Amino acid sequence: MLKLFKTSLSAFFLLSSISIAFAQTSITPSTPWGTWFIGTVQLPGGPKKWGGFAEVQARTNGLFSQYFYNELKGGVSYDLDKNFTVMLAGGRYATYDYKAVSEGTLTLEKRFWEQLIINQYLARVKFEHRYRVEQRWLESRDGTISYRNRIRYRLNGFLPINQKTVSPGAFFLSVYDEIFLNPKGPTFERNRLYAGLGYQFSKSLIVQAGWVNQTNYNPATFNQGVFTPISGSGKNNLVLNLTYRINRHKGKATSPAERLPSQPD
Repeated sequence: MLKLFKTSLSAFFLLSSISIAFAQTSITPSTPWGTWFIGTVQLPGGPKKWGGFAEVQARTNGLFSQYFYNELKGGVSYDLDKNFTVMLAGGRYATYDYKAVSEGTLTLEKRFWEQLIINQYLARVKFEHRYRVEQRWLESRDGTISYRNRIRYRLNGFLPINQKTVSPGAFFLSVYDEIFLNPKGPTFERNRLYAGLGYQFSKSLIVQAGWVNQTNYNPATFNQGVFTPISGSGKNNLVLNLTYRINRHKGKATSPAERLPSQPD
C-alpha cells in the first residue's frame, strides 16, 4: 500500500512539474494579485446519462477588490460511459473597466462550445483530459462585433490525501494546465496553470481554494528589419470555488461512485 501511494504521489508531482515547466512564467511578475470567485451547480449524469451545469463567476483586478469581470454560463452533458462525457454549453462574458464599472462593458462576449472529457483512474491519482472547441462573438463598447474560434486542451490531475477516492470527507490536491489555441494564429494564445487544495463535505458540497496564473501571448513580429520575439503578460490570482451537486434519488443512480471535482471553467 505504501509503495502504491508513493508511486501515485510521484506521478502527481510529475504532472505538476510538467505543467509548471510548460507554462512560461509571466513577464510581469509585479502585477498585483487578483481574485476569482466561482460558484457552480452540477447535475451529474444519471440513469439516462443526461446531466448539466450552471455557473456564475466574478473576478477582481486586486485581491478582493477592483471588480472588473463576470461570467454566466451553463450546458447539457451526456455520459457515453463512465469515463467519456460530451457536452454542449454556452455563456455570457462581460469585461469592465474596474475604475469605471458604471459606464458599462468594455467587451461583451457570447460563447458556445462543444466538449469531450476523458477520465483516467490510476490507483490514487486521477486524470481528466478535456478537449473543447469554442465559437466566440465579441462586441466592444464602440459597437464593433468580431467572431473568433478557439481550441482548448486541459490536463487536470487529482490526488486524494486522506482517502483512496475523492468522496465525502476527502481532502484532495488538484493541479491542471490548459492551453488555448487560435486556428488562425497566433497559434499559442494563452496558458492557464492552477494548483489548489479541496475538501468534499458531502455528496453535494465541495470547496476548493488555490492559485491560478493566466498568461496571454503575443506573436513574434518582424517589422522594418526589427525582430520582436513572442511576449507574454500574465497575472496571478487567488481562486475560491464552491460546487453544489444535485443528487438524484437513491437507487436510481448508475454513475460511478467517484466523480472528479473538476471546475467547468
